[in-house]
This record gives sequence, structure tokens and C-alpha cells, in this order.
Amino acid sequence: MFRVMRLAAVAFALMAAVISSARAAEVTFDDTARFLAGMQPSAESPLVPLTRDPSWQHHARFFDGAFAQLEQRQLSKIRDWSDLNLAAPRPTMFYLFSGPDFLYANAFYSKASTYVLGALEPVGAVPDLSKLSRVSVDAALYNVERSLGSILSFSFFITKQMKVDLHANQVNGTLPILYVFLARSGKTIRNVEMVALDNKGGMHVGNDNPGLNATRGVRITFASADGEARTLYYFSTDLSNSGARAAGFLKFCETLGPGNSLLKSASYLLHAGNFTVARDWLLANSATIIQDDSGIPLANYNPRQWRFFPFGRYLGPINEFPGRYQERYAELFTRAQPIDFGVGYRWRMHESNLLLSVKIPGGEIAPAADTTSSAELPPKPTRPKRPRPPEPIPPPPGRFFWFR
Repeated sequence: MFRVMRLAAVAFALMAAVISSARAAEVTFDDTARFLAGMQPSAESPLVPLTRDPSWQHHARFFDGAFAQLEQRQLSKIRDWSDLNLAAPRPTMFYLFSGPDFLYANAFYSKASTYVLGALEPVGAVPDLSKLSRVSVDAALYNVERSLGSILSFSFFITKQMKVDLHANQVNGTLPILYVFLARSGKTIRNVEMVALDNKGGMHVGNDNPGLNATRGVRITFASADGEARTLYYFSTDLSNSGARAAGFLKFCETLGPGNSLLKSASYLLHAGNFTVARDWLLANSATIIQDDSGIPLANYNPRQWRFFPFGRYLGPINEFPGRYQERYAELFTRAQPIDFGVGYRWRMHESNLLLSVKIPGGEIAPAADTTSSAELPPKPTRPKRPRPPEPIPPPPGRFFWFR
């Protein structure tokens, strides 16, 4: 009897060891994100052997340097600006025309508990990297580096370049970029699941059928440094009028609002008549909007519903977007406060503009007398004309397209 019990105990211990080993051999979402971000995965991760490869070590050194510079040059300063100027941020932030730009969403709204990003780019996929060939892993690392080159240097994505870089590999779409930005922002990914929205905005997970006009997306649950659970949604969606009306994306967002919104390097799409649905939705469902001049035209804000706080310097659009100069925007920015970081297409410091618009509680209440508003702008001061500053220096020819 004692021998039988002993054998049973040994068998149980062996089974427990096998289960423990199997669990240890799993590649977690967080380890995958850290590996793609050039950060060491957990000690028991199957990805650890891949970190001994010289190509990954070069990748890690490159990202260490690039993100350290970006943190010092922009991100830390943006967080300081937000802490000073956003009095009562809402739990949800909306970022339309975002691409996978969680990096700046988190910098401007670091206290949000729910992030909703929406853009045309597909979600894509990140398979188990430990099961890919070394050539495929190296190609994935290289493509991630290339696709992030513009946002690390200029604060926006070069969409045409990103589409090429992240569609020629098993690691593709926006998901690997979201992974990198989450890891480099100090987040711990707990779960990743593919989701879909039906045309009424209802959420579908797994094998649920979302029906026609489904909006595909991903839901990422993560924890900040304080351990608080937060959620990031990214949806691949057409935000033009026809696409916005047919899909359930804005209906889903409405269930989470009102929230804070961010518009940055948005290609001046909201200036066009084909994006009025998204523009009107943002104005109706945002408590605050942070934008550069490529976002909502000042003329579309009702000055009796909004208070305006301009920061930086308005120099007008770059040459790639002719006809988008706003006289009233220029007048508003004659009283702008300085900022110590660059953002948007005019990415150089002292050439960037940022407008914080805060909705007035009660709607049609007139702004206070000391509020900076386009309702009653003073006469434009007479001052000598200064030469137009040089255009930002673009990346090498043939690889550049101004977009997010």
C-alpha cells in the first residue's frame, strides 16, 4: 500500500512538473510585446534564446536610443503639459485617424482607463515568434523598425511606408506596433482578443457573427505601472461619411462617451465635406479636444459651446496641404501660450501648434470675458512680416507620404 501511494505521489509530481513546464513554455502576449520592443522578456520565456541573436541585440540598442531620445524630447514634456492643462480628464479617450499611435494617446491622456483608436489600417496578426524561422523573426524586427522611423523622428506615421513594411511578413498590420508602444510605455499586457462590431455598435467576440458591415478590431487589456487595469481598443474602420454611417464604430464609441479626443496629423480630412459625420460626432461626444490645425476647422466649433486655449505657433499647413490655411486660427494664435515640444506636421519645436478646446457645461452658455475664444477676437495686430520658415526636412525621396 505504501509503495502504491509513493508511486502515485511520484506520478503526480511528474505530471505537475510537465504542466508547469508547459505553462512556462507559453509565449505570453507581454513577452511578445517586449521582444518586439527590444526589451528583455521574462526569464522563463521561450523567446529568451532569440534575444542572444546579434540582430535582436542591434534592434534592442536602436530602440533603447530612439525611445530615450523621444521621451526626453517630447513625451515627458507632453505629459507635463497635460498634467498642467487638463483639469478633469474623462476615463475614455478617442483618437480618430490614429493609426496604431498609442504612444501619443498615452502621453496626452495618461490617466485614461479606456483608449479607443480608429483608422483604416488593418489589425493584422502577431503569431508565436518562437515558432517562426530566424529569417522571419529578423524580417519582422526590421519591418517594425522601418515602420516606426517617421513617428520616432517626426511624431506621425508615414502611412504609405507603414503599409509596405507591415504587410510583407507573418507579423503584420497595426498589432505589432501597438505591442511595441505598450511595452515602451511601461505597460504590461494581460490579454489580447480579436473583436468585431455589428452595424449597431454591438461587440462580438470569438465565433459570434457580427453580420454585414462588421468592423474588425482588437481589445487589449493591460496594466499600468500602478497595476490598474486598462483597456485599449483599435478598430480598422472607414471614417468617411459613407463608411461611418454604415459601420457601428461611432455607435460603439458613443456608449463610452463623452470622452476626451485627440486629433494629430490628420491629413486635414475633417476640413473636407466627406468627413462631416465623424467631425460632428467628435464635436457632440467630446468633453475636450486636443488637436493641431489638421483637425477640426475652427469655423466648425460653436464658440458659445467651447472655450479655446491655443498653445505654440501657427504657421499654416505645410506645402503638401495647400488651401487649408485658417485666418481665424491665425488670429486666435496671436495670444497663444508657448510649448516646449513639437508635434504634428510642423514637428519642430517653436513651429508647432496645439489647440485645447474645452466644452462649456450647459451647452449654449456664453464664454467668460477672459476666455480665449473665436467669438470676439480682437483686431489682428499690425506687425512686420517675417519670412516664412523653411519646410520640415522629409525622409529620403521615394519613401515619403504626408499622413498621420
